[in-house]
Amino acid sequence: MAKAIFYHKDGSGYKDVRGQLYHFPKMYLSRVQQSLGDWIVYYGPLTGMPSRYYSGLARVTAIDDDNEIADHHYARLADYIDFDRPLDYRENGGFERQLVSPDGSVNPGRSVQAVRVISDGEFAALVNRGLSEPDEWPQRIDQAGDSHLPADPLTYFEVDEPTQAGYVADGYERPILQQTINRPFRDAKFRQHIRQVYDRTCAFTGLRLINGGGRPEVEAAHIVPVERGGNDSVQNGIALSGTVHWMFDRGLLSLADDFTILQSRQLNEDISHLLVKDGKARVPAAPHLRPHPHYLGWHRDNVFKH
Repeated sequence: MAKAIFYHKDGSGYKDVRGQLYHFPKMYLSRVQQSLGDWIVYYGPLTGMPSRYYSGLARVTAIDDDNEIADHHYARLADYIDFDRPLDYRENGGFERQLVSPDGSVNPGRSVQAVRVISDGEFAALVNRGLSEPDEWPQRIDQAGDSHLPADPLTYFEVDEPTQAGYVADGYERPILQQTINRPFRDAKFRQHIRQVYDRTCAFTGLRLINGGGRPEVEAAHIVPVERGGNDSVQNGIALSGTVHWMFDRGLLSLADDFTILQSRQLNEDISHLLVKDGKARVPAAPHLRPHPHYLGWHRDNVFKH
C-alpha cells in the first residue's frame, strides 16, 4: 500500500463525488491500485482562489471499472474529511519533494500527474498541517450564570433537539494521524468546518444566534448520515438551527438541487414565515463548499417525506 495525491477539479468532466468516488483514466490504474486500502490527499484548484491546494483526505476502499467509458475506472473512497483550510502546494517550502524543489521551482512533469504516490512523511506533514487549526467555537458547555440570547423561535414546536458529540479537548496532544478515524474528533472537525463556511448562520432561517458565552447555536447537519454511509465533507453538510436540524433529519424539510427549501406535506402547518423569505437556502458562494447534488438527491429519495 502507498499514500497518494488525487488531483480533482470541480467541473472537469470526470464523474467525481468528492470523498466518495474518484473517476480516472487507465493510465493511472497501477498507482491507484498501490493506494488501495491506504489514504489519499485531494489536490487541485479551488474556485475563486489563485493557486492549487491540498484540501482533504480519504481512504481508498475499492476500484471498479467504468462500464460506460472505456479505459476508465472509479476509486471508491471512505472516511473523507476536509482540511481546516486549503494548503497551498508551495506552503512550508512545498510538501512534496518531487513537486517543489528547495529553490521553489516546480517540476512540470510531476505537476501534470493526476495521481502521485507520496511518502508517509509527506502525507503526515500534510495531515498535521491540514487538521491542526483549533476550533474558535468548541462545543458548548453551559456554565452557571451564563446569559443567553432569546431562544430559537422555531422551538415552539417543542421537540427534543439532537445532541452533538463533544469536542475532543485533548485531541491535539496525540499524533493527529491516529485521530483521522476517531469519531469524536471527526464530529468536532465537521462541526468546526460547517460553522466556518456558513458563518455560523442557519441556512434555512438566516438566523445567526450567538449565546452569552460567544458560541454559535447553529448545528452542523449531515445530509447523508454517517451511519448511512455519509462522509464528513462540507459538501455533505449544512448549518441548521436545532429544530430545523431535527425536521431535516426526519424528512419534514429537504433541499432541491438549486437550494430551494422543500416542505413535506406531512407538516402540520406551513412554516414558510419562519424560513428565509425567498425560499432559497443560504449556502456558501464557493461551489466546492456547497451541498453536492449527489447528497441532496439521496436525502430527497431516502429521507424526505414528499
